[in-house]
Amino acid sequence: MDDKTTILLIEDNQEIAEPLVFGLQQEGYHVLHATTGEEGVEIARTHRIDLVLLDIMLPGMDGFEVCRALRQASGVPILMLTARSQELDRVMGLELGADDYITKPFSFRELLARVRAILRRRDLDRAEFRAHASTQDEEAASQGSVYRLHDLRLDLQARMVWKGDQPLALSNREFDLLAFLVQHAGEALHRQAILDAVWGPEWVGDPRTLDVHIHWLREKLGDDPSKPRYIQTVRGFGYRFLAPDSAPDADAPPRKHA
Repeated sequence: MDDKTTILLIEDNQEIAEPLVFGLQQEGYHVLHATTGEEGVEIARTHRIDLVLLDIMLPGMDGFEVCRALRQASGVPILMLTARSQELDRVMGLELGADDYITKPFSFRELLARVRAILRRRDLDRAEFRAHASTQDEEAASQGSVYRLHDLRLDLQARMVWKGDQPLALSNREFDLLAFLVQHAGEALHRQAILDAVWGPEWVGDPRTLDVHIHWLREKLGDDPSKPRYIQTVRGFGYRFLAPDSAPDADAPPRKHA
């Protein structure tokens, strides 16, 4: 049981929760179920969780509050379950750190495909960054694949980031996004190149999710987009992580990352 992938389902509707728990268990997952946001947060704090399925419409502490609480302490992938189809609600969930969302009513097959995609992407990202780290230059290798730019320290192997002496709580996607930008500091990276590298070339979704994750990453870094120290918008092209002591003109001709 211990080596199984553990999924935490936070859903108060038993008519939805019971078949989901049964179906996921039949697929070989270890499933924990909470019926309130408070209970879900407590389970997440006391168990090793690989993925959270989080309903938005919960009694008391709603899904947005739960997502915010989870993100303050963990980078666990979060798939939001919502009956709301409005764009604002979807964007809010992504801004709070959710990795994906699915709108009710949905089929179990669709949910299972989303679950597998998120877990597969997480595993592939880790493997890709480990492989990439092994090809870094001698300085990075001697530092154990630790990057130091400005007041940031990013450890690819440990998947941890510090600003000064304070660790930053990033989701898996935020970490992978920051790592990719840092590894190409000083380069203007095209939006599609970032999506292909971080979300995967097979990913199909709203490309605006990149802007949402950049916004959330900037907030956690304390970066002002009007006077960026870390992440600069390259108008009409993509983004650039500023190298130390460098502040290139955002309107300068960019070099597309291959």
